Amino acid sequence: MQKRITITSALPYANGPLHIGHLAGVYIPADIYARFQRKKGNDVLFVGGSDEHGIPITIRAKKENKTPQEVVDEYHELIKNTLSDFGVSYDNYSRTSAKIHEETSQDFFLKLYESGKFEEKETEQFYDEKAGEFLADRYIMGTCPNCGNEDAYGDQCEKCGSTLSPTELINPRSMLSGEIPVKKVTKHWYFPLNEYEDFLTKWILEGHKDDWRTNVYGQVKSWINDGLKPRAMTRDLNWGVPVPTPKNPPKDWDSKGKVLYVWFDAPIGYISSTKEWAKNNDKNWEDYWKNPDTKLVHFIGKDNIVFHCIIFPSMLKSHGEYILPENVPANEFLNLENDKISTSRNWAVWAHEYLKDFPDKQDVLRYVLTANAPETKDNNFTWKDFQTKNNSELVAILGNFINRVLVLTNKYYEGKVPDATIEDKDAEEIKGYVTKVNDFLEKYEFRNALAEFMNLARFGNQYLQANEPWKKLDNPEEVEKIMFTSIQITGALAQLMEAFMPFTSKKLMEILNVKSQLWNDAEFGKIQAGHTFNEPQLLFEKIEDSQVEQQVNKLLESKKNNMKTNPNAEDAKTECTFDDFTKIDLRVCTILEAEKVEKTDKLMKLKVDTGVDVRTVVSGISQSFSAEELIGKQVTILLNLAPRKIRGIESQGMLLLADKEDGKLTFISPEEKVENGTIVG
Repeated sequence: MQKRITITSALPYANGPLHIGHLAGVYIPADIYARFQRKKGNDVLFVGGSDEHGIPITIRAKKENKTPQEVVDEYHELIKNTLSDFGVSYDNYSRTSAKIHEETSQDFFLKLYESGKFEEKETEQFYDEKAGEFLADRYIMGTCPNCGNEDAYGDQCEKCGSTLSPTELINPRSMLSGEIPVKKVTKHWYFPLNEYEDFLTKWILEGHKDDWRTNVYGQVKSWINDGLKPRAMTRDLNWGVPVPTPKNPPKDWDSKGKVLYVWFDAPIGYISSTKEWAKNNDKNWEDYWKNPDTKLVHFIGKDNIVFHCIIFPSMLKSHGEYILPENVPANEFLNLENDKISTSRNWAVWAHEYLKDFPDKQDVLRYVLTANAPETKDNNFTWKDFQTKNNSELVAILGNFINRVLVLTNKYYEGKVPDATIEDKDAEEIKGYVTKVNDFLEKYEFRNALAEFMNLARFGNQYLQANEPWKKLDNPEEVEKIMFTSIQITGALAQLMEAFMPFTSKKLMEILNVKSQLWNDAEFGKIQAGHTFNEPQLLFEKIEDSQVEQQVNKLLESKKNNMKTNPNAEDAKTECTFDDFTKIDLRVCTILEAEKVEKTDKLMKLKVDTGVDVRTVVSGISQSFSAEELIGKQVTILLNLAPRKIRGIESQGMLLLADKEDGKLTFISPEEKVENGTIVG
C-alpha cells in the first residue's frame, strides 16, 4: 500500500558554501532515504531551502560591505546548485526570503498569538548607543567567565564550548562599534516551552524510546530533565520576517523594528516550501502536513536537535493542526583529517571546489561520506581513506565485478543474456542482500545498508571467481548458467545503487539497457534471457597519489595560514642551516651622504660608514625617505653581500628594512647610538 512521506532536510545558512560535513550530516542521507522511498512506490515529498535570516547573514554582510539580501542571493544560488550537482533530489528547494515564506511564518505567529499562546515580557537587553541597535547574542563579545577567552560570543564560548548568555560575559563589547553596550528595556513575545514538558515526555521519552537514535533521544532527555524555560520568539533586528500586527491589536502594540526569531521562522520554511511546490504542481499542501496518515521525517545535524525535537514540535502542537515528526535521524559531526571542520579556519573540503577537482565523481564522494557517516558518533574523513575506498572498493570490487560480467557477456554472447536459469540458493542469496538493504534503510542505518550493497558485489566476485566460466568453455550450458546468475547479481546492483550513487546507477542502467524498477516489484533487478546490452564502459577509475597529494597540500596551506599571527605576512623562505647563518655579517653603519638616482622612481645612492670602511650602497627607498632625513641615520647593513651594479653604480651591500602597513618602509636600527661596525646578531 502506498504511503505518503514528507521528508525535510535542515535549511543551510545562506552565508557561505557547503562543505563535506554538511553533505555527510544531512543532505546525502536525506536524499538516499527519499530516493529509496520513491523506489518503493511511495508518495514522497522531499523539501528544503536556504535559511536566509539570522545573525550569521548580517555578520557576513557587514564583513563584506554588502546588504543581507546581496549575501543570501549569492549563497542561495551556490548552495542550490551544489546540492543539485550532487544529485540531492529535492521536489522543491525554496528560500526563507520568499514572499510565501514570510506570509506563512506571519500567519503561524498570528495563530499562536490570537490563541493566547505567547507571553509578553519586558526585559533589559544590551543596546549599542553608537550603532543605534539592540544587540543579538552574536553581536556581543567579551571574556568567558569559565575559561577566560576574551573573544567569547554572547551565546557561546567557542574555546571551551560553554553555553552563555550576554549578561554572563565579562567586559562585554559590541561587535558593531566596539563600544561598551548599555542595557535598555525592550518587549518581546515568549513561547512557554515549560508548558510542553509533559507533552514532550510522553511523545518522545515514552513514545520513541526504542526507535529514535540514542544520540537524539539522549539530548532531548537531557534538555527536558534540566527543565524547559520560556523562549523569546522575536528579536530586535532589521533583517528577518517582520513581526506581523494582529487584526485587533491592543493599544500598546508596537512591533516596529522586530522580526521573528530565526528558529521560529526557519522550520516553518519546510511548510512554505511545501506550499510553493503544491502551488506549482496543483497539489494540496495540507495533505503533507496535516493528514495523520502522512509520515514526517526531519534530517538534521546534532546541533539542530533541540530546535527540531523540542521547539518546532511544541510549536506544531500549540498550533493544533499539524502532524508531528515520526523520526528525526540526526547525525553527529564529521571531522576532517582528525581535526574539527572549521569554516573560519578554512579547514574544510568545500563541496563546489571538490566538483572542480573531481568532475563526474559525485558518486565517489557520496559513497565515501555514506560509508563514514557519523550516524551515532563523530566520524572522520581523510583523503587517504577517500582514495582507498575508491580504488579498493569501488574500482576493485564493485566496478571490477560489473566490468567482468559485461565484458564476458559481450565476448561469449555478443551482449545478449544467455537462455539459462539461476539456482534457488543463488536467487535467495541475492534476495537476502536486497532485503537487508531495505531493512537498514527503513531504520535510517545508511552505513549498514551501503555495506550490504557492497557485500552483494563481493558475493558476485566470489561467485564468478569460484566458478571460473572462462575455464569451462567446453561445457556451454554450465557457462550460460554461471553468466546468467552473474548478470542477475549485476541487475540487482544497478537497482540498489540508485539510492546511494544515482549517477553511476543511471550509467549502468543505460549500459544494461534496463529501466528503474520499484523495490517491491517481483522482478526487481531481474534481467530476462535474450535481453541485449549496450557497449560496456568502465564505471569507476583509480584516483592517483598525485590527486590526493594535491588535496592534502591544500589543507596544509590552510593550516599554515591559520598559524600566522599576521595574515598578511609572507611565507617563510627556504630553510637555511646554522652554518649558512654564520656566514651573514650584519653591522651597524651611519649614512653620510644621500642622493636620488636620476631617471628612477625608487633608487637612492648612499655613502655609508660601516666602521670597516666607507662604501656606496644603492637602495630602493626614495618613496619612503627624503635624502635630507637620511643623513646621519644609523641603520643595519648586510656587509658581506657580493657587490652588484645597479643602474651603472656598484652597490657594496644591502640595507635592512621592513614594510609598514601603509606601504612605506622603515629601517632596522639600534634604539640607541652605537659605534659604526658594531655586529648585529
